[in-house]
Amino acid sequence: MQKLLLILVVVITNCSIAFSQAVPESRRITVQGQHVKIVYGQVAKGGRDIFGRLIPYGKVWRIGSSEATEITFSTNGTFGGKPVKAGTYTLFTIPEANEWTFILNSELNQWGAYQYDKIKGKDVLQVKVPASTISGAPVEKLTISLPAGKLVVEWDKTRVEVPVKF
Repeated sequence: MQKLLLILVVVITNCSIAFSQAVPESRRITVQGQHVKIVYGQVAKGGRDIFGRLIPYGKVWRIGSSEATEITFSTNGTFGGKPVKAGTYTLFTIPEANEWTFILNSELNQWGAYQYDKIKGKDVLQVKVPASTISGAPVEKLTISLPAGKLVVEWDKTRVEVPVKF
């Protein structure tokens, strides 16, 4: 009887510990620049090989984690030299070793890029931009920034810039 009671206490304790540990969510980051705002799930490198491994080359990526990244333009402008109307879009990318394709899609509230093939007909524009290698230490957390006149993505040893004008 004592053995059964001890087993029951151990099982209840282990279950309590397991269920009390929440799955960590990626941190949602909001970045604002002049006439543009980006909301994305920031993810960490955590010792992993990122591009070409974790994020395969040639495949559509939500650029971040969890919910797909959204970009909002408060006024008409250009993105990668192509005209874009004011509004909110889902931002996808197709990373390659030396060049990335950035995609603006009008279908909002996407989870990842899992349904991209079903919504690719709603692409508003696609632009290709060169990717460069960061010298020095790798960037631990996916970082999207909006310095004047561009959108910059940095993660691991990769840096990509898209011209943005209003």
